[in-house]
Amino acid sequence: MTWRNWARTAACSPVGRAQPRSEAELAEVVARAAAEGRSVRAAGGGHSFTPAATTSGVLLNLDHVSGLERVERLPETGNALVTVGAGVRLHQLNRMLAERGLAMRNLGDIDRQSIAGAISTGTHGTGARFGGLATQVRGLRVVGVDGTVHDVGPGDPLFEASRLGLGTTGVLSAVTLEVVPAYDLRAEERPVPLAEALESLDGPDGVVATSDHFELYFFPVTGRALTLRNTRVEPATVGGLARAGRAARSFVDEELLSNGAFEVVNRLATAFGGLTPRLNAVAARALAARTYQAPSYQVFCTRRRVRFREMEYAIPRESVRDVITEVDDWLRTSRENVPFPIEVRFAAPDDVWLSTAHGRETAYVAVHQYWRLPYSRYFEAAERIFVTAGGRPHWGKMHTRDSDDLAPLYPRFDDAARVRLEHDPEGVFHNRYTRKVLG
Repeated sequence: MTWRNWARTAACSPVGRAQPRSEAELAEVVARAAAEGRSVRAAGGGHSFTPAATTSGVLLNLDHVSGLERVERLPETGNALVTVGAGVRLHQLNRMLAERGLAMRNLGDIDRQSIAGAISTGTHGTGARFGGLATQVRGLRVVGVDGTVHDVGPGDPLFEASRLGLGTTGVLSAVTLEVVPAYDLRAEERPVPLAEALESLDGPDGVVATSDHFELYFFPVTGRALTLRNTRVEPATVGGLARAGRAARSFVDEELLSNGAFEVVNRLATAFGGLTPRLNAVAARALAARTYQAPSYQVFCTRRRVRFREMEYAIPRESVRDVITEVDDWLRTSRENVPFPIEVRFAAPDDVWLSTAHGRETAYVAVHQYWRLPYSRYFEAAERIFVTAGGRPHWGKMHTRDSDDLAPLYPRFDDAARVRLEHDPEGVFHNRYTRKVLG
């Protein structure tokens, strides 16, 4: 049976599939496959746009290795250490935490991934003082080639190479996260001219520095942007603004921009490419200022029913205005048929070995294309601009770079390679994609 990822950009026909119901069973499956000379990969939600999960060997599904194991409160900070099975999906984890008055420190905008897949591919949210999901990891259990379960934490080279390593050091069976007391986000959405949005980004008084979580997106060639500024606040105890906010978000994000009506727009753009500039203009004009408040995970995450392809690069934050301007200029001159908005987010520097934000203040620029439309020319043009700016491609999104290109961009690249070789000398946990990007 063929496995396909969500975006329909990767597929494989593994010789075997396994859905272990416990860590012990997972260890047995891994050891047996390795002894038989088969490769092993784990597929979570399939939301990587790359072939990161594909294999001709044994493909694992960890949906049953997903329970909540332990909650350890940290009285000095109010935070907690939470250990969960690696297969738990983010939307399940968010509910588990909310029931206990807890929340993730930061999240991306999709919650269908497994926690193991999200951290292993470098999933991130936005916020100049916040790192990606891998920065919230405080412990891992990693199943090695012989079925040994390694329980590792910060400072251990296996931990450092595994919390963001594309699953190439072993199969993650459990993840310990440091989470925080539950909080709401007060979301302020404001449509503005793109030039004004770019002008407001920089400096100590700019919106990136003065916001807890800031992002913007814009429809190509419209000159209009929507800025999203989320402020962390105490949880609301009664409806009011929170209920109204959820309703507003449900219509604007989940129907107009993400799902129902947006699917119709993209089908029209596919059938009648000449309409796309006008369709984008209508979508841009439909954006309206609004403010609402809701639990953090409800604001961070939205559903995505419209299928698309995506490329995202992490670039030095000081380059973001020039990069966005160049991409927008290319779209204007090329007249490429692109009905999807471009998204811009921000992250703090971190010390995760293969993090795209390693050691530098980072801006993320993501380009998308509807899955029924050609994307190659658009993505190739955007990638040239990103690479010239010193960009690092998101490990789980489409790009053309290889290990020779990437090694100079990561100070700990060789350290990660040494750990992989030590723990998996035969390459049991590799596939064609990981060999291409990691060597």
